[in-house]
Amino acid sequence: MKKEIRFVVIGCGRIGKRHIEMIGAIEGATLIATCDLKNLRELGISDHYDHYTDSKSLFNEVKDIDVVAIATPNGLHAEHALQCIKYGAHPIIEKPMSLRSVDAEKVLHEALQKGRYVFGVMQNRYSPPSKWLKEIISSEKLGEIYMVHVDCFWNRDDRYYKSGDWHGSKNLDGGTLFTQFSHFIDILYWVFGDVYPTHVDVHNFNHKESIDFEDSGMVHFNLASGGKGSLNYSTSVWGSNLESSLTVIGENGSIKIAGQYMNEVMHCNIKNYTMPKLEASNPPNNYGEYKGSAANHIYVYENVMSVLAGDSSITTNALEGLKVVDIIERIYQMSKK
Repeated sequence: MKKEIRFVVIGCGRIGKRHIEMIGAIEGATLIATCDLKNLRELGISDHYDHYTDSKSLFNEVKDIDVVAIATPNGLHAEHALQCIKYGAHPIIEKPMSLRSVDAEKVLHEALQKGRYVFGVMQNRYSPPSKWLKEIISSEKLGEIYMVHVDCFWNRDDRYYKSGDWHGSKNLDGGTLFTQFSHFIDILYWVFGDVYPTHVDVHNFNHKESIDFEDSGMVHFNLASGGKGSLNYSTSVWGSNLESSLTVIGENGSIKIAGQYMNEVMHCNIKNYTMPKLEASNPPNNYGEYKGSAANHIYVYENVMSVLAGDSSITTNALEGLKVVDIIERIYQMSKK
C-alpha cells in the first residue's frame, strides 16, 4: 500500500488556492493544514483542515508534514523554504525560488544537508510546444543555433497591483521579470543553457504610481551554447495579454512558438523534418481580470508524487531554480550600468 503524502500550503492567495485544488485532485495526497496572515473566512476557504496565521506556529505544532507548497510573496519564498527544510519536509516553491541568488543557494545547501527535495514550479515546461522544442534542440535537428528571440507582452494594470499589498513592491515582488516572466527565462535556460546579458534597457511607462521598478525592458544576450538572443517584455499592453513568443533561427531551419502564453507552434521549417501533431495545450491560469501562464500545476504535483515514490526525477530542481534567479539578477544588475 502506498504511503499517504501529507501536504501543507503556506500562502493562500490566488495561486495558493490553485495548490489547494491540486492537492485535492491527486490520489494519495492529503492537505492537513494551511497558513496565511488572513483567516479562512477572509480567504474564502473551507475549514476542513487546521489553519495557522504564522509559519513558526505551523511548524511547531503540526506533526508529520511531508511536503510544503510555498505560495507566499516572492520575497518570502527562501525564508519559508528554509523553515520547511529545517523541519524535515520537502518544499514546492512557486516561482521565483527567491529574489537573490545568495538566498537560493542557502536553500540548495540546506536541502543537500538534510537530504530533502526542492521542487520548483516552472509549469511551462509541461506545455506540449515547450516539450517539443526541448526535444528539437536536444537532438540538434536545427544544427547550430544562430538566434533566439523571446517576446512577452502582457497586461497588468493598476487593478492587478492594487489587489495585493506585495504586488509592485521591490522587497516582496522584486521586479517584472521575477513575477511575470520568469517562466520564459526558465524555458530559455532549460532549452538553451545559460544566458549572458550584454545590453539591458528598462523603463516604467505607465505604472509609476503602482510599482517600484520597470514595467518594460529590452535585453540582448549571448547563449552559453553559442548564438545571440533578445528578450523584449512589457506589462503595459492595454486591456489583455498580447503574446508570449519564442523564435529560433538555426543552421537547418527556424521555429516560432507563440500565442498568449507560448502555447502554439506558429512556424516550423526544418530541413528533412515533418512537424508532428502535438497535444493541445492547457488553457492559461485564469485570475478573473487577468490571465497567466499555462494551467499545468497538476503535472507539478504528479511529478512530486512520482519522485517521492522513487519512480522519476524532479522536473525543475533547486539548481535550475537558482539559475533562473541568477540570470534575472544579472539582467537587473546590467540595467543599472
